[in-house]
Amino acid sequence: MSDDTHSLGRCPNCDERITTAWLLVEYEKTDDTEGMWAECPTCEDIVAPE
Repeated sequence: MSDDTHSLGRCPNCDERITTAWLLVEYEKTDDTEGMWAECPTCEDIVAPE
């Protein structure tokens, strides 16, 4: 079972904390770092958590 309370970061638009429950996709960038997209539970935007 996954831990849905682990924080991915904060929404760059409204500063809401985004947890793993809101994660949509993880990917590898061309510079070999990892990126992610998640839905903000407050403003409902798709964002890259910071």
